[in-house]
Amino acid sequence: MSAPAVPDADLLYRVRHSAAHVMAQAVLEIYPEAKVAIGPPIENGFYYDFDLGRDADGKVKSFSGEDLEAIEERMRRIIAEGHAFHYKAVSADEARDLFKDQPYKLELIAGLASGGVDEYGQPTGEAPVISTYRQDRFEDLCRGPHVASTKEIPADGFKLLSVAGAYWRGSEKNPQLQRIYATAWLSAQELADHLHMLEEAKARDHRKLGRELSIFAFDDEIGPGLPLWLPNGAIMIEEIERLAKDEEEKAGYLRVRTPHLAKEALFLHSGHLPYYAASMYPPMEMEGLRYYVKPMNCPFHHKIFAAEQRSYRDLPLRLAEYGTCYRFEDSGALIGLQRVRSLQMNDAHIYCTEAQFEAEFIAVVEMYRRYFELFGIERYVMRLSKHSPEGLGKKYVDNRELWLKTEAMVRDVLTRGGVPFVEAEDEAAFYGPKVDVQIWSAIGREFTLATNQVDFAQPGRFDLVYTDEHNQEVTPLCIHRAPLATHERLIGYLIEHYAGRFPVWLAPEQARVIPIADRHFEAAAALTARLKAAGIRAKADLSSERMNAKIRAAQLLKVPYMLVLGDREIEADQVALRKRSGEQENGLAVAAFIARTQGLIAERSAEL
Repeated sequence: MSAPAVPDADLLYRVRHSAAHVMAQAVLEIYPEAKVAIGPPIENGFYYDFDLGRDADGKVKSFSGEDLEAIEERMRRIIAEGHAFHYKAVSADEARDLFKDQPYKLELIAGLASGGVDEYGQPTGEAPVISTYRQDRFEDLCRGPHVASTKEIPADGFKLLSVAGAYWRGSEKNPQLQRIYATAWLSAQELADHLHMLEEAKARDHRKLGRELSIFAFDDEIGPGLPLWLPNGAIMIEEIERLAKDEEEKAGYLRVRTPHLAKEALFLHSGHLPYYAASMYPPMEMEGLRYYVKPMNCPFHHKIFAAEQRSYRDLPLRLAEYGTCYRFEDSGALIGLQRVRSLQMNDAHIYCTEAQFEAEFIAVVEMYRRYFELFGIERYVMRLSKHSPEGLGKKYVDNRELWLKTEAMVRDVLTRGGVPFVEAEDEAAFYGPKVDVQIWSAIGREFTLATNQVDFAQPGRFDLVYTDEHNQEVTPLCIHRAPLATHERLIGYLIEHYAGRFPVWLAPEQARVIPIADRHFEAAAALTARLKAAGIRAKADLSSERMNAKIRAAQLLKVPYMLVLGDREIEADQVALRKRSGEQENGLAVAAFIARTQGLIAERSAEL
């Protein structure tokens, strides 16, 4: 029987899937007693999970770096032998016999035989089909697809990267397996390019650079996902908030402030309970009332809209807040600043008429684009996240007509605005469609930055109305938007995007004054004070280190400017400027340096 056609599976996917099978064969040849679990292709590569048993002390056995090298060598031999991949559909009994010594495969077979449950324990929605693929002496439970022969796997296009513990089917209640991660490409050059990117990504990791540049820290006694912002990080936050406030003031936003907690009744009223309860911290009970720390700002802004009578002349009303929210993210999902439990959102809600919707929505998109240009974000896409009919009344507000209408409105606005976007089913907010913004850093790493949401439900829930020109009460539309996301996620992205080499306006320390000798300390302190008075964040290095060591210290901290000061410079009111880029400029007048730097800061320029 021939394998079923899989039209969406491109060559690279099939190469990676086939390489996973070859890796499993190699492991079993070296460790015949190993138990195999699953080995799917993933973004940029593949993995396979193995159970090597336990050692004499009862500890879970794992793979060493030398083991990975031996497995790679065995894989290349198998590839060179050119074994064909043979597909076979089998009955449940045949499958059980084939894999009688493999307990994880037997569990998968039981799921398939009982009604179509995939390798993750989720219903497939399809009639159960049990099939295998065999190459050489290795046969695996698999739906495919694969290349025709192992020779189609580039022997110089893959590499085993690392080993990590992984629980079977993702549950801590199940056995811990050893997962070998690998990458695979169609050529040696593509592999080399990817490995270079991985090294660059490792060097740019915001968790590593965040510590080295003293931007943020985490502490066990405070709790996971609750970052502490060190002075350098606080400076960056203030600069980003200033940017947001400047842009929003120009765009006609009004700033508001709301409390960090509210009664349970507010979140029942908004509909976030029970939909959002799993992501909220548990309630506090005081004086017979239940309070929640806020996971979002929108219900509070709705109350501000309702606090006064509104006319059509007041619309659009744009309420903005850099508000702190708290979400109980799963501990396994916490990743540095990218996923946290305490977050400060560049949030706003725009209340408008249906006629004003297009102009307001596209204005928000244009604000995104201005930020992209400012930060040098050249690659991005916006994802129109829609509802699913099956989720109405459960995951989503039960109003099919309004869902289709508002999704069409957003689609039309994006199309007319020439905005690149894709569509995704079953990814909307519970109260309306949204546009999620995906961006890529300078080294090609993808981030989810922010969201732009349409809300047709909550204004009605809160009885929000304005009086139109005919003196009739009308419910407004609401646009939720956060173009700078949370400053946690944004700063995490910017650390990696810039590799810590921030533009001058955002750099926590903009200039380091470096006296050549001890006799220049007094002049260095005076120059530092002069720079600070001019609005330039500066420090003087008055340590006992030699000048070259002071320069290296400033370079490690990625300070944009190093101002070297000696007898000649002091006498002429000049500095010897060394830029972070390596450029030098001797005999630069202090006044000229100040004026130039003030200009770059005011323009939020990316130039040095």
